[in-house]
Amino acid sequence: MTYQNYSLKQLQQIDAAHHLHPFTDHKEMRETGSRIITRANGPFIYDSEGTEILDGMAGLWCVNVGYGRDELADAAYAQMKELPYYNSFFKCSTPTPVLLAKKLAELAPKGVNQVFYGSSGSEANDTALRLVRHYWALEGKPQKNRIIARKMGYHGSTIAGTSLGGMDLMHKQLGGAVPNIVHVMMPYAYELALPGESDHDFGLRAAKAVEDAILEAGADKVAAFIGEPVMGAGGVKIPPMSYWPEVQRICRKYDVLLMLDEVITGYGRTGEWFAAQTFGVEPDTITTAKALTSGYQPLSALLVGDRIAATLVEKGGEFYHGYTYAGHPVACAVALKNLEIMEREGLVDRVKNDTGPYFAKALQERIAGHDLVGEVRSIGLMGAIEIVRDKATKERFLPAGSAAVVVRDHAIAQGLMLRATGDTMILSPPLIWTRETIDMACERIAKALDLAQADLRRR
Repeated sequence: MTYQNYSLKQLQQIDAAHHLHPFTDHKEMRETGSRIITRANGPFIYDSEGTEILDGMAGLWCVNVGYGRDELADAAYAQMKELPYYNSFFKCSTPTPVLLAKKLAELAPKGVNQVFYGSSGSEANDTALRLVRHYWALEGKPQKNRIIARKMGYHGSTIAGTSLGGMDLMHKQLGGAVPNIVHVMMPYAYELALPGESDHDFGLRAAKAVEDAILEAGADKVAAFIGEPVMGAGGVKIPPMSYWPEVQRICRKYDVLLMLDEVITGYGRTGEWFAAQTFGVEPDTITTAKALTSGYQPLSALLVGDRIAATLVEKGGEFYHGYTYAGHPVACAVALKNLEIMEREGLVDRVKNDTGPYFAKALQERIAGHDLVGEVRSIGLMGAIEIVRDKATKERFLPAGSAAVVVRDHAIAQGLMLRATGDTMILSPPLIWTRETIDMACERIAKALDLAQADLRRR
């Protein structure tokens, strides 16, 4: 029996009775019912009532080539018929993960040529943490095991990923984090820059927080610094261009590895294949997932720099780590076809030279002036809108995050899927968005802001 045989209410009842959702208040969901998405095409998703919604989040930061790509379904079907599954343990391999690793090495920043597969960004970050600590142990420095991360960073929701992340609410539920992880300030100029401080100087000051943490712990004890090039789930916090080159300089000065979490930014989001290229840095590891397959299959790829890989090969012996579905042949076949589509259609160049700049201009000209908006910011095709009570003082509505939820709900009612994170509205659409799609989104955002403002005045 297919879902068409069930009414919306029946699906919602079954969902509430049996399905535990990620990042969901289940009591609230039982009261309101879940939104059931049944199909999608291009940049649009459709719910069980047939409502068309422009997807401003690319699913969950991942559907870069848009929905309904027959080529990806065909690639999965062909691979399933030929070889649906085999593992990559114990010196075994299959063709598609081999060819995908070659392709990723071609696209990656200089000096990154090895790939370790998983099924999610959380798995990739778990692997990166384990690999970095293992590297230093192999180099005879097992005490070099401390990781520096950032407040409000997000690196997944496993125990290790949550520990690396800087989300206080997640830490409280964890009940005990992985030890030897410390968190420093985030490069968020809107709230943390000093009066009169330039973006350039703020970026250097935020980077110095990394150096201060290294010196406090002792460079001989610090294994790595990890960060998202652009903080995603923390609110699309875009660092000044001075930040990442300075962080890289500091890491090299103290022989600290540089780990980039590009689970969100990887594969074109910022107008380059990797945001490392946007910000001009050469990391030791890059964690990727999401847009690697445009969400059509679960797959992650930890890209490993030559320095770490050489030690692992020459000194490591057997690496006691891996996942059943690592290098899944079907997922890798879909990833190869997904990257082929992105190259053929020039999606990354389009974001860099056309839709990305147009997106930034549209947000500034049509949204930034609204009374509820404290700041808009964007890079490539990801952006954020800060919701405030007072533009001049940056005062927020209370309770924290409540106003953004009102805006989000009105946006969805207007036919645009957005995400609210704290007091920030987030956009991260499919890379197939055109100027016309951006115009449509801005019209719906503006209407949602007007309606939200009227609601908030009545409170």
